[in-house]
Order: sequence, then C-alpha cells, then structure tokens
Amino acid sequence: MGADMANGATPMMVQFLEIKAQYPDALLFYRMGDFYEMFFDDAIAASAALDIALTKRGKHDGEDIAMCGVPQHAAEGYLLTLIRKGFRVAVCDQMESPAEAKKRGYKAVVKREVVRLVTPGTLTEDTLLDARRHNYLAAYAQVRDSGAYAWLDLSTGELHVTRCPKIMLGPMLARTSPREVLVVEGDVPDSLTEDSAVITPLARASFDSEGARTRLERLYGTGSLDGFGQFDRAELGALGALIDYIDITQKGRLPLIHPPVQEQQGAAMQIDAATRRNLELTHALSGGREGGLLNAIDRTVTGAGARLLETRVCAPSTDLTVIRERLDAVQLFVDDRTLSADLRDALRQAPDMDRALSRLALDRGGPRDLASIRNGLTAGARMGAILSGELPEGVAQAAKVLSTLPDCAALLESALVAEPPLLKRDGGFVTEGVDVDLDEARTLRDEGRGVIASMQAKYAELAGVTALKIKHNNVLGYFIETTATHAEKMMSDPLSDTFIHRQTTANAVRFTTVELSELETRILNAGARTLELELEQFDRMRDAVLNDGASISTIARALAELDVASALAELAVDSDWTRPKLDMSRSFNIVGGRHPVVERALQRQGGADFIPNDCDLTAQGDNAARIILLTGPNMAGKSTWLRQNAIIALLAQIGAYVPAASAEIGLVDQLFSRVGAADDLARGRSTFMVEMVETAAILNRAGPRAMVILDEIGRGTATYDGLSIAWAVMEHLHEVNGARALFATHYHEMTGLSAKLDGVSNATVAVREWEGNVVFLHEVREGAADRSYGVQVARLAGLPDSVVDRARSVLKMLESEEHGGKAKLRIDDLPLFAVPVSEPAAPKADSQVESRLADILPDGLTPREALDLIYELKGLMPQ
Repeated sequence: MGADMANGATPMMVQFLEIKAQYPDALLFYRMGDFYEMFFDDAIAASAALDIALTKRGKHDGEDIAMCGVPQHAAEGYLLTLIRKGFRVAVCDQMESPAEAKKRGYKAVVKREVVRLVTPGTLTEDTLLDARRHNYLAAYAQVRDSGAYAWLDLSTGELHVTRCPKIMLGPMLARTSPREVLVVEGDVPDSLTEDSAVITPLARASFDSEGARTRLERLYGTGSLDGFGQFDRAELGALGALIDYIDITQKGRLPLIHPPVQEQQGAAMQIDAATRRNLELTHALSGGREGGLLNAIDRTVTGAGARLLETRVCAPSTDLTVIRERLDAVQLFVDDRTLSADLRDALRQAPDMDRALSRLALDRGGPRDLASIRNGLTAGARMGAILSGELPEGVAQAAKVLSTLPDCAALLESALVAEPPLLKRDGGFVTEGVDVDLDEARTLRDEGRGVIASMQAKYAELAGVTALKIKHNNVLGYFIETTATHAEKMMSDPLSDTFIHRQTTANAVRFTTVELSELETRILNAGARTLELELEQFDRMRDAVLNDGASISTIARALAELDVASALAELAVDSDWTRPKLDMSRSFNIVGGRHPVVERALQRQGGADFIPNDCDLTAQGDNAARIILLTGPNMAGKSTWLRQNAIIALLAQIGAYVPAASAEIGLVDQLFSRVGAADDLARGRSTFMVEMVETAAILNRAGPRAMVILDEIGRGTATYDGLSIAWAVMEHLHEVNGARALFATHYHEMTGLSAKLDGVSNATVAVREWEGNVVFLHEVREGAADRSYGVQVARLAGLPDSVVDRARSVLKMLESEEHGGKAKLRIDDLPLFAVPVSEPAAPKADSQVESRLADILPDGLTPREALDLIYELKGLMPQ
C-alpha cells in the first residue's frame, strides 16, 4: 500500500480524510483489522499523549504520512488516557469484512463509519469510570434574564435541571463537578474559566427551546412535558442541548434517560466553590480524596450508594421532612444492629444495575451486564424479605419496591448461566433447555469435537504414525499434520488415496481427507449456528430488561438509599455519633462537638484523643445575628473548631448522625467559609485579593439563615488596614447579614465589639505556659486571649534560637510603653545586633589577654614565637 501512496492518495486514505473532515476537533480512531490507526496530526498528538511509537506509512501530497496505532482489544485503556488529557476521540469501525468489500470490486475499500464520539462527559464503560463517583455532562442556557443549568450522568441516566442565574453558575459547577459543559457557541460564561471541566460549544440551534421540547417529547414518548414539571425556556434549552449532544456522540443510540428532576431554588444548601475547597468536602486541599470529609465518612458497600452519598454531601437538603425521614432510616439501623448486618451482607452482593442498564441500552453491554441486573434484582428481593415489621416511611417504601420483581427477573434467572463470559461473541451464556434449536446445534458442535478426536486415532492407526495430529486454524480449517519423515509414507500408495496433501511447512506436512472436509463443514456450521442462536437469546433478554428499565432503576435507587442509611448507621455506632435535632428556629447549640476528619487522623496515628468542644450560636430572633469572636494562638485549634461546626451542620442536613454529644440546629440554607490563604496567579490575584473576593461574596449573599465561618480576615495587608477591614466585616455581618457566624482573629482589639454589638460574644482557645513554652489545651472557653503566642509557636516550628531570641526582643520593644502605638518606631531603636533589652550589657574593662593581644603584630611572629605566645596567653586566662 505504501507504493500506491507514493503516487498519490489511495482510496483508503481518501476515505480517512473524508471522515476526518467531519470530526476536525477529535482524534480519529480508524479501524484497520485488529488495530485502531491514527494518521497525520492525530498520530503526532496521540503518540506524544500515549507515549507510543510514531511511524510513517507512505506519502500524501509529497509528504510522509505520520502514523501510530493501538490494538483494538486494548483500546479502552488508551481511550481513558486520552480523555483524561482533554482529547475527544471519534471511533471509526469497519462496517463490513474485507471479503464483503471485495465483492464490490478488487480495489473496493471496506466501509467504515464513526460509531461513537468519546468525550469526557459521555463515558459509560466501567474501565473508563470511577464506580464511586458520578460522571456528569452539564449544559448551561441563557434566555434573556433567565438562566438554567442541567446535568446528566450518561452512565446511569440521571437527569436534573434547575433555574440558575449566571451568578449561581459557579456554585453549581462546584457542586456537580461535571467533566464536560455544553455552552452556546461564542457565549462562554466567565464562571467556566475557573472550572476544570472541558468546555464544548454547540450551535445555538441545540439550545432552542421549541426544538428541545420536541426532542424531549420524542425521547419520552409523550405529547407533553407537563407530567415532569413546568419548565421555562432556559430549562428546556439546557435539557434539549444535553439530549442533542448525546444523539450526536452516540450516533443515534440513546440510553435510558430518566425523566428530568426539576430542582427548586433553595431545595439544597448553597455552598460556593471556596467553601467546598476550604472545608475539604470531597477532596483534601492537597488534591486527593484521602483527608477529605467524604472519604472519612464513606462506609457504603455499593458503587451506587457511594455516588448517592457524594451527591448528598455536595447538596445537603433544606427540607426538614426529607432530612427527618433520612435520620429515621439511619436510626433504624443504629438501633437494630442485626438487621443492619444482614442488610449490608445482602448489599455486598448487589452489582451496579444502573450502569449495566445504560450499557445495554447503548448496545455496549454483554452477558455480564445481564448478570448484574439479575444478581441485583435477586439481592433486592433478599433485602425486601429482610425488611419487615414496623419501618420508617423511607425504608418501608424501599422494602415495597424491592419486593416487587419486574418480569425480566424470571427470564434472566432461567436463561442466563451463573457465570457468563464478558463478551457475547464468546457464547456459552445461555442455559440448556431454553431453546430446542440451540440445544441441537450445541450437541452437533460438541459431538463434532469428539468425532475429531476419534478420527485422529483412526488415521494414526491407518497410517501407522502415532505422532499424527488433527489441528485447526483460520486459513486451512481442520487439517492433519505430521512430520516430514512420516509424510513420505502418507504420500505413497496406498495411503495417498486417503490423505490429500495440502501444505508443506519448515517443520511439518499437512493433509486433509474427504471425510475430514465434510465433517469440518458440519462442525463449522454447527458452531456458527450455535452462536447465532445465543445472540438471539441475548437480544431477547436485553429487550426484556430494557422494557423493565424504569422498574429496575427504581429498585437500584432503593438499594442505594438503603446502602447510605446503613453505612451512616455503621459510622454512627463505630464513632459514637448522635442524632441531631433540626427545626426552623435560629438555634445552633453543639455540645461536645468533634471534627470527623481530624479525629480519624488522630485515631490512625495512635496519638492523643480529640478534645471535644461546645458551640452555642443560637440567635435570639428571626433576623438577629449571633457571632462568636474567637481569639487565641496559632496551632491552638481555632481553624479546626470553626470547620468542625460547619461540618456538623452539613452532616445533619444530609441526614446523618453528627460527631457530638448533642446537637440542636436551626436549618441552615447557606454555608460560607473563608479560611486559609492562596494566590490565584493564573488570574493575577494576590493572596489578599483572593481573600477579599471571597469575603465580598459572603457579605453580598449571606442571609439570616446562613452559617459563616471566617478565619483571619485582613491578615494579608498592613496591620491597621487589616484590623479596619476585619472590624467593618464583623459589623456588616451583624447589622446587615444577620447571620450565625464564627469569626477567628488575631486582632485582639476587636474583642471590644462584644460590648457594642448585642449578638457578639468572645471566646478563646485555652493555652498554658510552662518554662517558657506554650502548651495547647485545645479547649474553647468564654473570654478573650491576651496575646497570640506567635514567638512561642515559631520556636515549636524549629526556627533557630537566635531568631526566636531576636523576635522576643523586638516584641518587647514594640509592647513597651514608649512604642506601644504612641510613638513611631525608629530603626535605631532596634539595631541588628543589639543585646536584648531585657538584658542590658554593663561596660567591661579590658582583660589581661586582650591587653597582651593589642601589642602583638601577628605577621612578625616566627612559628616558635607564636607557639610561645599561645602558652603565655593560656596562662593569663582566668581559671
């Protein structure tokens, strides 16, 4: 083929270029036999991304054609690498065999088509996905002043939409963490530049609300969408863009997409991106899941349960009825440990039915996906039987759902073998007795193998050659093989009439017989017929499953709900957590609260126990503020106390028990955190600028039901500037926002605000000094700290003693009556090598050694004189 290319574009290359022109923004995986090949710029990009060899294959327009490829059977691993690196991949498969192509002419090119466009938001294979995390594809639509955000997990079919003004897009992106976001071409919202998702522009027509309505009605087979909710034009546009994009990328194959769930504004606690990051809800600040809240509390045993728990952590409910129903379910399993253990044993046998169902709908599923559905339904039935008697409302509904098996369950149980193969082309996944024709074809196929064995024995005896073997390959089919030494005998009379020579190789000679050829035809036909009938049974089972798709999804959801409830109960029992009391008041009274992540880390390290602390932020009145101003040294635990109380509020509203002796919480609808410091170099923001931007977002948005934690506001600038800003922020929170807040600071001057503002009280983290060192007690008490103990903490950090001593001297000078803010500090007051002010140096007379040295000229001394001088000086030194 290379010689042909040298003379110009071959038909195959013409075909490649035509297909590639339709997908200019994607790498084209072009199927050639057992490989996916890439050419030109695609090959150069893919070879670098995948670290595979870049080769050449002929020429095009006088230039070498760059080429690289990956094996078809291992393509998924390479796809995952490319997707993680931000590529989109168009998978172009052969739609016919080379033999079929040749029927159209000797030089006919095998028909190829793109069967799928693989993008970050459209993955469905288990090998490409994290079983315990959603993989969202999102879309944002703006129609005049109305905005909407929709998100879909193609691997499970879950679809949600909510009205979303542009100002709320950032928090929604932080909450859902989509892998890919669809936007109108030429209109990318600013919020998206801060997110790690791949941005995919679509034509404005994809977001047209009327076209979207038609697409959705066709998808769900309804004449109206009223049964799903009242959607405005922006919501329809976002939903329609998702469906249009799925149609484009899946080449017309649509998965089972659940009816859209319309989320009302305020249904979930609002948490912005900065707060999620500061509280380390799903990931630690270092970037990994270890050290995050979700990792610390996750005891789920199914992938679906883990995904549901993450969804709740990212979007705590603000509906008291929902929260209490979830808490009732957790309490059931806390109180009945036997029931919980039996349920969790059954849950461990429940596969991921949602993802198996999605693959089957997209025609990417195999026998094991059918087995996942069967095993999941069986496990669900077991749990339905376990859950009996008086049950909380939520658990009772789940038990009812699990007790009603869909029609496909009986078919899967009777027709599918216990351990089916991964690929349907391997066959052997249908049980005996399901199809008479299939059983007959199998018998012929299997007996044919036995006949081959007996025929080999017969031919070995006839030829007198014990080394004779009957083998098979895809080129010759069945053949008789023996060594060249014995072959001469078989090609001589009278054996030559029976054994027909077919091929001679370097090490052996191959024969056939009329009888063997006839048997081969029967066996091959039987094998092909067997697979054909098995594939028919696969389609029958898959269609039955898809017909019951809605029921299966409902059962899968019930299993996930039970998994989360029992997992939270397991956590509560093992960690000694308590059920919180929630209402619509402005209360927030935590007794013996603990930080779940820090406590877990201490337990793993085998160190000291976590010191619990109280927190009473109960506000007196519907719009009254309640703020605790916390002072104390660094490293004493101020940030931990701030974070743990915010986390306790969040845990309570996901429907979990909380790490405290008791907790009374008035519903929190917004959670804000301004903790830590970091530059945003990519956007040209200093640490202080980032701090101010985040603080501004809180002051502009926090309402009376918000909970705010602020740590060290104003520390990134000059002392008086910082103090002024912190002071003004505190007053604004109290007078304007009326929020419940925890405010940690080193500006001790602010403690005087408690006398001015009714809703402000002071608290401090207790410490004790011992022999010049500071001991942290990690106890939060009423009152204010008198100082920050910064120098002592610096010593604990390992600063050189000279630096610590110098810092003490400077501190005493600054705190002295002369320089205590009344007079400007002069540099001469603190010479670099000054003796500390607490230890003034008295003038001293010259010693005998110093007087003697003053008379010495070192350059004039001989070695002998220098040695004598050393002895002389030693005698003069005081003993």
